[in-house]
Amino acid sequence: MRVLLDECLPARLRRDLPGHDVRTVPGAGWAGIKNGRLLRLIADSGHYDVFLTMDNSLPKQQRLRDLPFAVVVLRAESNRFEDTHLLMPEVARRLAEFRAGRVYILSRAG
Repeated sequence: MRVLLDECLPARLRRDLPGHDVRTVPGAGWAGIKNGRLLRLIADSGHYDVFLTMDNSLPKQQRLRDLPFAVVVLRAESNRFEDTHLLMPEVARRLAEFRAGRVYILSRAG
């Protein structure tokens, strides 16, 4: 699976998805690009199956159903590694079920 981490997420989350091609927005050369344009760049690249972000407003602001990749929104206490890392086992477990044009919201119960 080809996964892109938004720049608001710690890059070291890549290690939580072994066996997958995980890159970052800055690594792709897209740091600082706003949502609409970023989503178009991701789509036009054809390189990603899943986009991981913490941007809760993204599903409300953008038309996502036509995108050729899934959007996964992580809801954690903060974007620090210690908080986001706790959601990565669920991301890894569910990665194969994420479908293009769909938005998935993942949060820790508790």
